Amino acid sequence: ALNEIAQKADGGMRDALSIFDQLVSSTNNNLTYKTVIEHLNVLDVEYYFRLVDCFLKNDIFQCELIFNEVLQKGFDAQFFIAGLNAHLRDLMMCKSPDTIKLVEKGENMKKKYLEQAQNCPPEFLIRALTLCNECDLNYTVSKNKRLLVELILIRLAQLTD
Repeated sequence: ALNEIAQKADGGMRDALSIFDQLVSSTNNNLTYKTVIEHLNVLDVEYYFRLVDCFLKNDIFQCELIFNEVLQKGFDAQFFIAGLNAHLRDLMMCKSPDTIKLVEKGENMKKKYLEQAQNCPPEFLIRALTLCNECDLNYTVSKNKRLLVELILIRLAQLTD
């Protein structure tokens, strides 16, 4: 929960303290990861963990259902792709003991990233990062933004096939 507050504050200590104070008062001192992401309108990282698992299983249809679920929660598709790109980047950083320190997550979350990273071949991560980056770059000029993201998800789910 605190890590999400810190990321939302984007390095500003006063902003982080202000967000923290607001959340503590609005949650009646019950500050949890779930309440923080709900109040800050942050997409739960579990969506990305589920997606990567689906990519590795080549489950195209489940990927599309997860993406639809995210859209139904009111999240923007470009925001979703940027988050997926960040998730894949953190998985890549977990592939080497030297770069794990570059993953800015709490210890429990970092363990979860390490576990998933063990299942991801480096070639998969490199190609997935490239595809997501291309999608992010093409997003603003695309006439059918949802289809652009759906096509990228299909390609990601075929990387290990």
